Amino acid sequence: MDSPEAVFPPEPAPAPIPVLYQDECLAVVDKPAGLMVHDSKLARGEDDFLADRLREQFGRQVFLVHRLDRATSGCLLLAFDRESASALGKALMAGEVEKDYLAICRGWPAEERLTVDHALDGGPGKPQKKDAVTEFERLACGELEVPSTGFPTSRYALLRCRPLTGRFRQIRRHLKHLSHHLIGDTSHGDGRHNRTFRMLGVHRMLLHAERLAFPHPVDGRRMEVFAAPEGEFAKAMGLFGWTYGGKAAG
Repeated sequence: MDSPEAVFPPEPAPAPIPVLYQDECLAVVDKPAGLMVHDSKLARGEDDFLADRLREQFGRQVFLVHRLDRATSGCLLLAFDRESASALGKALMAGEVEKDYLAICRGWPAEERLTVDHALDGGPGKPQKKDAVTEFERLACGELEVPSTGFPTSRYALLRCRPLTGRFRQIRRHLKHLSHHLIGDTSHGDGRHNRTFRMLGVHRMLLHAERLAFPHPVDGRRMEVFAAPEGEFAKAMGLFGWTYGGKAAG
């Protein structure tokens, strides 16, 4: 007599992607860290993508207006029709879309505000360098009781970052250029500081798309959407007593 086949419970459905704003032609969602936006050569056999989840969640076609790295969380803009996607894409190319990010980096930048104008290539297979400009604002500074290169503590800062161009991993590479490496960045960061945060229970890259501002594709009114840092990003801020208040942090 054949033994009965084992019956396994179905995999639980993933939690819905938080929707920050929605109307008939567009939406802004709060992308979780660790989820790829769509299938690509970097997917390496994975089959879980934000774009697929959103099509199922909204029950309609979606057009992604821009992208976020897999490890980055926060505001992502999408359209529900080709006309809206085209209008938003043109606004993006014209510099009419503002994207602000929160980042936690090693060290304390000397200036409260600084602009990095440092050309970057297009990533693997794209060696041509193009202009790349990022504005940085130092929001808060903090220390951890962890010795660092001869000092009794390790210093970190909370930054607001605004890329004025859209180059490959621009914020991450500009922070490396400044020697204020992004915490949790395994490609361009500092492994020793990354390990410090992992020991404290923070395992993600600390880059969060906090704000999007853009012209509405139908009537041109200025839209502004915020996503508060949550989960391990909020935990990292809590290590220093930093709080988030929407339009300001620190």
